[in-house]
Amino acid sequence: MSGFERAAEIVADWVGSGRIPGAVLGVTDASGAVTTRAFGHAQLEPVQRPMTTDTWFDLASVTKVIFTTPRILDAASAGILDLDAPITQVLHELRQFDPDAWQRRITPRDCLTHASGLPATFPVYTYGTDPDQLRAFVIQRDWPRGEAVYSDLNYMLLGFVLERLGGAAAGAGTGAADGPRDIHIRDLDPGDGFAWSADPSEAAATEYCPWRRRMLVGTVHDENAAALQGAGHAGLFGTAASVLGYARSLLDGTGATPEAIALMRTPVGPRRTYGWEHPYDGWSGGDACTPDTIGHSGFTGTGLWIDFGAGRAWTLLTNRVHPTRWSDSGIIELRRLVGDAICGPVD
Repeated sequence: MSGFERAAEIVADWVGSGRIPGAVLGVTDASGAVTTRAFGHAQLEPVQRPMTTDTWFDLASVTKVIFTTPRILDAASAGILDLDAPITQVLHELRQFDPDAWQRRITPRDCLTHASGLPATFPVYTYGTDPDQLRAFVIQRDWPRGEAVYSDLNYMLLGFVLERLGGAAAGAGTGAADGPRDIHIRDLDPGDGFAWSADPSEAAATEYCPWRRRMLVGTVHDENAAALQGAGHAGLFGTAASVLGYARSLLDGTGATPEAIALMRTPVGPRRTYGWEHPYDGWSGGDACTPDTIGHSGFTGTGLWIDFGAGRAWTLLTNRVHPTRWSDSGIIELRRLVGDAICGPVD
């Protein structure tokens, strides 16, 4: 039995037991072949729809590594952005009323590696309805400095940097550079197969949102990304094929500059690389992958893992928060079991 078939049996059991409504499992191997399979339902409430391999998923924090990380690193490779200069090189007004504020010393490298000391997250969406006002709120707030933790705020700031750089940063990898200008992050082309929203009839449902008072289907699940109307930490939609296509582009060296891909693969601590995670005891990719593997998961139930040592990548996209996040989906265990099945020896 192949690794994919073993993993598919595990996912089918998880869906069959009702722990998650549905999933799409996908693998691309060293030959470049792609295999995908769908399980269960894309939506259970208020209507039922079957999952298909073409279902669009809210990728949640996988946005960080598919959209924001490569664009920031490519901008650095092109000389547009200095990873070690304070982020005020672009966001000049960051904490502008306190020249000595610690936040003014945060660098893009700090944000990429989650070493800034910013809080993990914050309910920015509760502070207003105007996205520009909320951006100003994030930029001007006197955030408390804490231990280095995985932080959405790091990637909000990186998203603001991309907005400020505009087409120069978005096109860094292709040589396009038309100078700094203010744009909205939704105006940045995320690439073929990705979008900032999806047709509800083709998207996996996430959950009923008390703030928006409706079941979310095809619109961003993350409240802060929704309120900001596009952000660097979440909000991208994609299919299994598009996620694996991005992974393949990193494996074959076309998805970002060589310098950017090298940094994505470079450990900067016991768990992290630039933007991604690398294997550690208990990590989401399981124990059977090679040490030269990177991965990232998303709150909605998504994930992508790329094993450069084996020339392989796999994605597990689920709607584990549907109809509510307040249930035990066992997603952490499921991810590890799938990774071990795919990367383990063939029977």
